Formats: sequence, C-alpha cells, structure tokens
Amino acid sequence: MASSGETRRGASEVLRVEGLTVQYGALVALRDVSWSVHNDEILGIIGPNGAGKSSCFAAVTNAVTHRGRTFLDKADVSALRTFDLAGRGLRRTFQQNSFFGELTVLQNAVSAIFRDFSTDLATSLFAPWREATTRRAAELAAAQLLDFFGIARQYHDQLPGDIPYGVQRLLSVALAYGTGAKVLLLDEPAAGLSGGDMKKLADVLIGLRKRNLALVVIEHHMDLIMSIADRIVMIDQGAMLATGTPVDIQRDPRVREAYLGRDE
Repeated sequence: MASSGETRRGASEVLRVEGLTVQYGALVALRDVSWSVHNDEILGIIGPNGAGKSSCFAAVTNAVTHRGRTFLDKADVSALRTFDLAGRGLRRTFQQNSFFGELTVLQNAVSAIFRDFSTDLATSLFAPWREATTRRAAELAAAQLLDFFGIARQYHDQLPGDIPYGVQRLLSVALAYGTGAKVLLLDEPAAGLSGGDMKKLADVLIGLRKRNLALVVIEHHMDLIMSIADRIVMIDQGAMLATGTPVDIQRDPRVREAYLGRDE
C-alpha cells in the first residue's frame, strides 16, 4: 500500500474532480468537494449516511445538476452525457444490483461487452456465418470476464435472480467493468455481504487494481475499505472532512468523532 502523499511508481492521474457542489432545492448535498484517483489505485470514500457520497458519484458522472469540473485523462468532461462518459471508460455501479433479470448471467455479460463484438447490418444479412463467429467470440470473452470475477461456470446459464446474493454483487461489478473501463466507481459493493463473500469481493477489487484500473469505492464496511484502499476521503455533511491513508484516517480524531465512533 502506498504511504501517505505517495502514488505507485509509474501511476498517472486518471480522474480528477474539482469543487463538486450538488444542491437539491434549499438542501446542499455536496459542497466544494475535490479529489483525484490514479491508475493502479483504490480510493475509498467514507462518511455517515446522508453525507453526500452517492451525490458525489452522481455529479462525477453528470447524472445530476451540479457545479464543479471533472477531468478524465486530463480532458475536461464536465459537459459530457453519462452515456458518453461510460464510452470513455468512466463506469459506475449502484447500491442495488443492476442487471437484466430476463437474461442469463452469460447473456448479461455479453450485453456488457457487445460494443467490441457487434456486427453491421450488411454482415448480418449477407455473411451470417461471420456474425455467428463473432457471437461465439463474444460468448467466450464474456465467460472469461465472469471467470475473472469469480463467477463459477455453474451460474453462467442461470438467471441472475436465481444465483446467490454474493454472486449477484460480483455480477453487478463485472457488468459495470465490461471492457475498456479506466475508472470504476463502486457504490457500496459490499452491501449485504459478510464472511467469504466479502473476501471474494476484496480479492476481485485488488485484482482490478493490478490491471491498472482506477477504483473509487464508497463503503460502510470499515474493515473492508481499510484493508484495500490506498487513500481515503472522508465526507461529512456534504463537505470533505479529511483525506489520507487508512492509517491517517483511523488516527484522525475528527473522523473518529464524525463516523468511526458512530453506530452504522
């Protein structure tokens, strides 16, 4: 884990947000929040319920009206649509599982990577054998994606609603990652998990970091975020209260008073 103020050797800043402010009527949900994340790094965001953490992700992905600027690979993407940001590699998950319930697990994975394997109309009409070959390649890549996320082959032909909850959480992360992700924003990925399922999730997130992905993780499970994060940002009442390594955060009396000492 990188020490305070350091980044990993060769790491570069992938995502930077400056002065994010979100207001819902008279309620200021987020106030002048700024942070950055590098490739090969996990940035944790913690804070009490209602602190503004999810509003932060909504602002970063331009899914809510806000003030402030967002830079992806040093390019200002503050005005891009959420869909276009995803195409550039900025992806996110939500607190609830997100997948197509009527498709199998494998079909869901194929849908997440279809852009890299789609064929044009002419090919579909006049060279159907080529389309079939492309479809098989997409299914193979989708199976490999699921394998990487620890989703066993026995689940690939099942509907997401029929697989264990812990596997559903991994599937939601896998679908958000897809192919070509540069930054992955994860909103409470460990919600509802415990024991072995949480260990599997931690292993997956560390594996993604080793792939030079930049991860930003909102999480209430302190044991998990303290064990995997390189740096942590603490938000309370919409404002940044502290930032630093997990050790710095645990020692900060403001954090202990505002969050770590409270019942979750």
